Amino acid sequence: MHYEGTIIRPPSEAESILLQVTVGCSHNKCTFCGTYKGVRFRIKDQDSIDQDIAYAATHFPFLRRVFLTDGDTLIVPQPRLVGILQKIRRAMPWIQRVGLYGNAKSILRKTPQELAELKDLGLGIVYLGVESGDPQTLHAIRKGVSREKLIEAGQRVREAGMKLSVTVLLGIAGRDRSLEHAQATGSLLTAMDPHYVGALTLMVLPNTPLGEQVRRGEFPLLTPLELLKELREMLAHTHMSRGLFLSNHASNYLPLKVKMPSDKEKGLALIDAALDRRVPLKPEWMRAL
Repeated sequence: MHYEGTIIRPPSEAESILLQVTVGCSHNKCTFCGTYKGVRFRIKDQDSIDQDIAYAATHFPFLRRVFLTDGDTLIVPQPRLVGILQKIRRAMPWIQRVGLYGNAKSILRKTPQELAELKDLGLGIVYLGVESGDPQTLHAIRKGVSREKLIEAGQRVREAGMKLSVTVLLGIAGRDRSLEHAQATGSLLTAMDPHYVGALTLMVLPNTPLGEQVRRGEFPLLTPLELLKELREMLAHTHMSRGLFLSNHASNYLPLKVKMPSDKEKGLALIDAALDRRVPLKPEWMRAL
């Protein structure tokens, strides 16, 4: 497979064929992310993609899912993305689902009809990095999109019949706006009503603008207990009709898997037990990106 640079994928795509369609991220301005710093975004040449599809068809007949990398494959022009999905279907008819990352801008560049076309060709899930529902926090981290556009993008994915998996970041608002961040993110998730929510915990990277802010003492990091309080507030303000609310990423101090809405109170009770120190937190050395 013709991989270039850093390849990332959601934890749920651990057993998927990773097909690199783009290199880097089309936005690449978020203050907390160092994954693609210094990498110019581009769509890979079609010959390399075709070779990788053929290689995967020969060597991975036991895998049932494909994940298209890198950071924002949905931005690929519709005719070309349609062609890639068609080639995957022809070469690997056993594939049950294709997934990819999409940011709000790339989602909204697709018409509802175009998204429905992609869904019919096997695109079954879109992973959307939201980070926060608080407008002030979104501006501070240079997310490049408004709260309203994030909600619209998430709803458009669902209306196309695809699964929507959203990630949010605990601690990204710092200490001063922790409460506002938690409550606004909960209300955003309520409006989106995604199938999956992954609440990750901020881990500061030195090669980022946020890392520089922390080094200069301009961004106070939350303690583990403050992060738990933020998680509790966020979950309390999230009202999903179904799906999973997760904080079981390697970065999290407290693994949490909540089936919404039936297990929400159990999830809140577990957080309360951790706040009361009746449930141990993950030690620092075990946390990772």
